[in-house]
Amino acid sequence: MSKRKARFAGSWYPGKREKLLAELERCTPADVAAAKAVGIVAPHAGYVYSGSTAGAVYARVEVPDRVVVLCPNHTNDVKAVAVWAEGEWLTPLGSAPVDAELAAALLAKCPAAENYEGAHAQEHSLELQLPFVQMRNPKARILPVSVGTRRPATLESLGSALAEVVGEAGGEVLIVASSDMTHFETAAAAKAQDQKALERARALDPEGLLAVVAGERISMCGAAPTAAMLWAANWWTTPTAGWSPATIPTWWRTRDSSAADRASGPND
Repeated sequence: MSKRKARFAGSWYPGKREKLLAELERCTPADVAAAKAVGIVAPHAGYVYSGSTAGAVYARVEVPDRVVVLCPNHTNDVKAVAVWAEGEWLTPLGSAPVDAELAAALLAKCPAAENYEGAHAQEHSLELQLPFVQMRNPKARILPVSVGTRRPATLESLGSALAEVVGEAGGEVLIVASSDMTHFETAAAAKAQDQKALERARALDPEGLLAVVAGERISMCGAAPTAAMLWAANWWTTPTAGWSPATIPTWWRTRDSSAADRASGPND
């Protein structure tokens, strides 16, 4: 059975269970009502930078027993759509088992998808989502998917395949798109850039999101996973389904709010 160890525990987030639980509690507001959602966008920088934003997002949604996590690829080992198809991912909170049934269904329905663990070996952006998922639902099974392309046709195909897989699975499935927003800009510049991208995301406009990120040179590293999630949401949500199609943070920057001119985020 394939096992993905917690490579970034102890550096990007606490490596000990007790300290990690305390950090998650600090980051996640307790007085927020949680709602059902098709998808969310949550950041993946070190928790000292983006943990509070991630916690605010996860606090607002119900995390079901099945969670698809789409992440970008910051490494040199890239496939267009790389699926980790079986086994488990480990964090200091324990095992997050891979949903082999969902993985097999996605591999069957998405022509670009490959069963390839190598794309996940050195990548941080998916791992940093998992403690939040585990905190909100310790029984959750995950489908890890690395997205290494920004080709709209491929991302639309991935989104449509996810929509079919989720629809056929029955029950509830949450799609998490892992993405930071603008990098290495002043807070004012980052907010302006982020709003352009978030406007398209809130409109559930994946093509528009990809276009504005490319055209305005917005350093949103997870634009592709976000677009795929939006295509999935558009494909199978209906006004009467009772879902909130996407929960998206407005914008974020470093935790040090006194440094008003600091960059909006660290290295992604």
